Amino acid sequence: MLRAPDESPTGRAERMTALHADHARAVLRILLVLTRGQRQTAEDLLQETMLRAWRHLDSVPAEPDAARRWLVTVARRLVIDGVRLRRGRPAEVHLVDMTWIPSGDDTTGTALASYAIRYALGRLTPAQRSLLSEVYLVGRSPAEVAGRLGVPIGTVKSRTHHAMRALRTGLKAA
Repeated sequence: MLRAPDESPTGRAERMTALHADHARAVLRILLVLTRGQRQTAEDLLQETMLRAWRHLDSVPAEPDAARRWLVTVARRLVIDGVRLRRGRPAEVHLVDMTWIPSGDDTTGTALASYAIRYALGRLTPAQRSLLSEVYLVGRSPAEVAGRLGVPIGTVKSRTHHAMRALRTGLKAA
């Protein structure tokens, strides 16, 4: 069975090559604006945009202006999806800000800070204290802790997040 010239593999490749040559720079400029100048992210999104164009080449309009609008719409939706994905993930867990603890020469301040930390740690469950100790005092990565406990890495990250939140609450209460 003979195919129409546009349906042949070489015809598709030629069309995709022309689409990339005609529109990639303009789409990249728009992506740089949408990603606030993050070139690596913009280039990754351009690559994903072109990949989707290749997969759905029959949906890409033949007219140059309409094709550019189609590509920009795909690129913009990829940016939006990326933002939504980052918002859906929990924030990385960081150590409690200890800069408020007085220097070593202030014995009253040191005593109060020491009390606050002991009080906050005492309010944690033994599992939370153990987890925070493994991650922050021993310095094990979440992946190592997950392997030691036999749980998924996401569970370790989630439990660490909740333990840090409980520690912060205990410090505020002290």
